[in-house]
Amino acid sequence: MRNITVSVDEETHRLARIRAAELDTSVSALVREYLRDLAGERGASVGRTSQVAETPRERSRRIREELLDDIRATRGGFRASDNVSREELYERRALR
Repeated sequence: MRNITVSVDEETHRLARIRAAELDTSVSALVREYLRDLAGERGASVGRTSQVAETPRERSRRIREELLDDIRATRGGFRASDNVSREELYERRALR
């Protein structure tokens, strides 16, 4: 495996770290996946017309993002604290 060095501004680095944390991964893993996708996309497009088929990795990522967007839009969040106030939480426990 080869190491590469990439320079980015502070804000890009901060946002990348936040996004990586949201996806429970590292910035390095995100960059590695991006480069793999880029290399696969370029390799898949050689000899093809302008229409490039979606790779399994791209399809998986697209489906995952659509699912996460749907969850966020319809349910508010992933943690109970995103959806239920502290008071409501304790009221529910009292009713059990």
